[in-house]
This record gives sequence, structure tokens and C-alpha cells, in this order.
Amino acid sequence: MSSTHISRHVNAPRAIVYRALLDARVVATWMVPTGMTSHVHAFDAREGGSFRISLTYDEPTATGKTTAHTDTYHGRFVKLVTNEQVVEVVAFETTDPAMSGEMTITISLADAEGGTDVFAVHDGLPRGVPPADNEVGWRSSLAKLAVLVETGYK
Repeated sequence: MSSTHISRHVNAPRAIVYRALLDARVVATWMVPTGMTSHVHAFDAREGGSFRISLTYDEPTATGKTTAHTDTYHGRFVKLVTNEQVVEVVAFETTDPAMSGEMTITISLADAEGGTDVFAVHDGLPRGVPPADNEVGWRSSLAKLAVLVETGYK
């Protein structure tokens, strides 16, 4: 199992960034890599709460982990520290053993000059997920998060 570590500075207060991490409506807009669309099936943003999300590739030639063009995953919130940290355990819905297994995603927030530093750690990547691809996806998603919280999300 491998990990990715990503950071991003955003020009918004921690409280706003934290809310964006737990708002199902906006999670659907930012927690999706470029080239995909998101559908949030369920989202109970509390410790012990669960969620289920599907990401579908825009290009019909891309291959999904769950169906021909879609990656569906489910998970639960294991730790929520208001305005500081969100820890999730997630797993792809797949029959491919190379894509199976629980992953832990930890997003930590820290005050920084002019806003917030966001640190995302994705531990336990299945062997079928190249860390470089995971990093590209996370960088894309955090860029979308930055735009969202810097342009009026409250």
C-alpha cells in the first residue's frame, strides 16, 4: 500500500474551508478530478456518519473501477475536529482485487498568512492505483476547493 501527500494554500479562513469539506452540495463540485463529474448518493457529515459518491469519466474511453466509466466509493467519517481536521475511511466498490481495500484520507487545516494551508494525506492506496495518478487527482480537486472558498462560498 502506498500514500500521497498534497498541500495547498487557500485564501480563506479555516472555518470556511472546513465547512466546504463537509457540505455535500459543494463536495460534489470540488472533490472530483478534472475530467470527471460527481454524484453524491448519501452524505452524513458527522463522526460515524457514512457517505457514498460516484465519479464518472467525461471521456467514454476512460475505464472506471466500479462500472465501465464510473468509480463509486463509500466510506465513513472517523474523526472530525471542527475547523482543523477531517478523517475518512473509504473503499472503492469494485470486484477488482487490485483496487480493493480501505484507504484513509486525512485533511488537516492550519492558519497561514492570508488564509489556510490544506494538507491532504491519502494512505493505503490499493496496488492498482498509481500514486502519481492519485496525486494529480488530488491536486485538481484541491485547486477546485481553493476557487470555491476564495470566490464566495460561506
